[in-house]
Amino acid sequence: MANSRGKSAVQKFAEEIGAEPRDIQSISKDAEILILSIPFGAIPKLPKDIFTTLPKSSIVIDTSNYYPELRKEEFDESKPESVWISEQIGRKIIKTFNNILAYSLEHSGKDKNEKNRLCIQIAGDDEEQKKIVMKLINDCGFDPYDNGNLDNSWSQQPNSAGYCCDYTCEELKKVKEKSKQTRESVKENRKKVFGSFAELTGGDFSHENVIKVNRKYNI
Repeated sequence: MANSRGKSAVQKFAEEIGAEPRDIQSISKDAEILILSIPFGAIPKLPKDIFTTLPKSSIVIDTSNYYPELRKEEFDESKPESVWISEQIGRKIIKTFNNILAYSLEHSGKDKNEKNRLCIQIAGDDEEQKKIVMKLINDCGFDPYDNGNLDNSWSQQPNSAGYCCDYTCEELKKVKEKSKQTRESVKENRKKVFGSFAELTGGDFSHENVIKVNRKYNI
């Protein structure tokens, strides 16, 4: 685990979750899977040697989401977010863990044999890498939902159908099959929902109410 503030900045949290704290310059050394969980616009600004020294066999997971209404971020919106990120870092990536709320990720995982497991969408071009990451998702207590190749990752971006709605895979499949969303309509829905989220929630930002609002508008 590393961040831009150095090894000491992540020491305490790393110890709490059983991770090894590192400086950002050494984070990619011997890494089998590198998870990028930082603001979308910060990824292209990462030191290039993170990716040039990363073993070619390593998997890069992108969990970021593009929220220009929240942060001053710009990119070529003619492409899906993760396709652009892949081009910026010069590596294949797997897009996942971006479509589930932090509370759900921490508290809602279940054993494989339990009923009503929540699902997490995953997109990527390398099928072997996807299989490995799907196992990781399963180990975290969730069912992986194969959302196709990286070009299709737009359909798991903010305010797409089923985004952060705490659905099972069966429920998500029905929502996606019913949805008439396009890449452009997803962008417009993000602008509409994010811009008026306080009003839509009535100021109630409890997990249950946020899920309720998401299910109403992310369709």
